[in-house]
Amino acid sequence: MRVLLVGAGGVGTAVTRIAARRPFFEHMVVADYDLSRAQAAVAAAGRTPERFSAAFADASDEAAIATLLREQRCDVLLNATDPRFVMPLFGAALAAGAHYLDMAMSLSAPHPGTPYAECGVKLGDAQFERATAWEEAGRLALVGMGVEPGLSDVFARYAADELFDTIEEIGVRDGADLTVEGYDFAPSFSIWTTIEECLNPPVVYESDRGWFTTEPFSEPEVFDFPEGIGPVECVNVEHEEVLLIPRWVTAGRVTFKYGLGEEFINTLRVLRQLGLDRTEPVTVRSDAGPVRVSPRDLVAACLPDPATLGERMHGKTCAGTWVRGTKDGRDREVYLYHVVDNQWSMREYGCQAVVWQTAVNPVAALELLATGVWRGAGVLGPEAFDARPFLDLLTEYGTPWGLREQ
Repeated sequence: MRVLLVGAGGVGTAVTRIAARRPFFEHMVVADYDLSRAQAAVAAAGRTPERFSAAFADASDEAAIATLLREQRCDVLLNATDPRFVMPLFGAALAAGAHYLDMAMSLSAPHPGTPYAECGVKLGDAQFERATAWEEAGRLALVGMGVEPGLSDVFARYAADELFDTIEEIGVRDGADLTVEGYDFAPSFSIWTTIEECLNPPVVYESDRGWFTTEPFSEPEVFDFPEGIGPVECVNVEHEEVLLIPRWVTAGRVTFKYGLGEEFINTLRVLRQLGLDRTEPVTVRSDAGPVRVSPRDLVAACLPDPATLGERMHGKTCAGTWVRGTKDGRDREVYLYHVVDNQWSMREYGCQAVVWQTAVNPVAALELLATGVWRGAGVLGPEAFDARPFLDLLTEYGTPWGLREQ
């Protein structure tokens, strides 16, 4: 397998460090708009530099990416950019006859009239609209294959296949006790993506009414996370799992709730009030003349790069899927989870916990595709595949998952 990895930020760099330890691929081309960043990610791979190379890539240029795929003879494109670039990279892979894998899906758009009641354009709609073209081409677009979405969806599939006869509710629950020394506010993941998912209307699925939306930060609940993290208040957030899981897993209700914390929520609300969550450029007057700047890009530029915070971070992050239903005529409730300790990920890989936990899952998925354990055509989510081989491989990677009876 030859892989084109587009995006050499924190997650992309973690991908190279994880993949370097696995033998399943022949070569990985690491491409970024900043060539020096791609070169740094290649250097970070360390052990087997001959299996990696760096290239320039503009993720917004579909034709150029398709050409790069052909020139480098790549079998698959792994998208490690933010969601703005999903569709050009998705289209480039199809045009070049390559498979495709991402960790976040095409962007949503709120309902123009009733944004907090009805869905407008849902996450991933633009990709699923092209499913027939992918099927006819005999190529696979594996969408939402990070940690959340990704591993959380694999947990849902595993629960449906092996733990439950009927499922009443699936709730993805994400929480952490991470702290960052020296910063009052320092998100551990891309602030651009965080603003997008947290301030958009959250989507909920119920079998009797389909997908619908609520107010941001709705339905707060305290969830007790394992391995010492403890109780964290979680709120509804827009996320791909709610759009993916019901397509392949039968459940009465599906939600995604994120442990943000009151301070983080208040900061996001202030950004919204000031218009700093906007992506459309505004004109800024400066000594050098007028400059067009996206307010959200400005916010991101003012905050520290999450990939550089590992040495200052302490604590653990937990991604997991809570499932309630019946087994053998009895009620059952479980939480399937994956915890990463920042000290461990820094010591073993030199990557902070959140980006490492995100990156390990697409690498494992690529290995299953390379070995033929997972195969398919069309636009498919992680739930469309057998969960057990993935979970076994995750343990083989040295990062086991857990199951807690509730």
